[in-house]
Amino acid sequence: MNATAPVFAGLALLLAGPVPTLLSRATWPYRTPRAALVLWQAVALAAVLSAFGSGLAIASQLLVPGPDGRPTTSPTREIDALGLPLWFAYVVVFALTLLIGARLIYAAIRVGVHTRRRRARHRMLVDLLDQGGDYRHSEHRAADIRVLAATEPIAYCLPGLRRRVVLSQGTFTSLSESELTAIVSHERSHLRARHDLVLEAFTAAHEAFPRFVRSKSALDSVKLLIELLADDSAVKVTGPTPLARALVACSNSTAPQGAMAVGGPTTLIRIQRLAGPLGDLRIAAAAYLVAAAILVVPTLAVAIPWLVELSRLFSAA
Repeated sequence: MNATAPVFAGLALLLAGPVPTLLSRATWPYRTPRAALVLWQAVALAAVLSAFGSGLAIASQLLVPGPDGRPTTSPTREIDALGLPLWFAYVVVFALTLLIGARLIYAAIRVGVHTRRRRARHRMLVDLLDQGGDYRHSEHRAADIRVLAATEPIAYCLPGLRRRVVLSQGTFTSLSESELTAIVSHERSHLRARHDLVLEAFTAAHEAFPRFVRSKSALDSVKLLIELLADDSAVKVTGPTPLARALVACSNSTAPQGAMAVGGPTTLIRIQRLAGPLGDLRIAAAAYLVAAAILVVPTLAVAIPWLVELSRLFSAA
């Protein structure tokens, strides 16, 4: 069990630093965004679990055998067995592990609550400002669509139980019917797949770490990947050309916090991607295999021996 903590710590550092940096620089995820997103989720989950595993493995050293051979939680006996400096170090590591866990939970709750409050306020606002009566005869005038009185093309969605696709009057006047279909299909893909929940998880993980150690590479990469997934869904409906034209028209489209806009700084990458082949089964299969290995191999190689040793310690007579 003595080797468990450093192995977990090394794995956590690897998955939190070099791996995200290399993955964020790769271009193959543009061709297989779904597999790449699964890989990003596996890397993030494995990094968090490895960090907790390292801390708990070190803290488990506090369970020294008592007179009857069973582990004791008596501080005096632990100090006698380990020595005060080592005992204090183990206690500090355990406290830091609990602090990290609490910070992650707090960040997840904070991001979730604040995001839903902002969406609720904005949803009420777009319902009040809806100009959709002028477009009631349009095939795109559905119950979940709201139209704002703005001349520039704007398109974004508000996820949640009462979801909305928000368009501007400029979107209807600037885009053709096929381009409008592509935009609406893109936004509804976000809503169906609940891409907002994926973003919330990565946002919470990003905010949970101190500024001097965290990197936006994972969060920015995931934001791009979910846009690529929504693009792929729209391409299946209209083909790549209408979507590419719609992306150009809505490239300056912005959205409030908690919403997902069709435009943004990655528009050029997305348009260039539509000109080439989409999908690669071999790369996707390799990404899925690596994602599974990242989660399964450390568990089999490190966690199981550790659990077996703990079981032996607790069952000792």
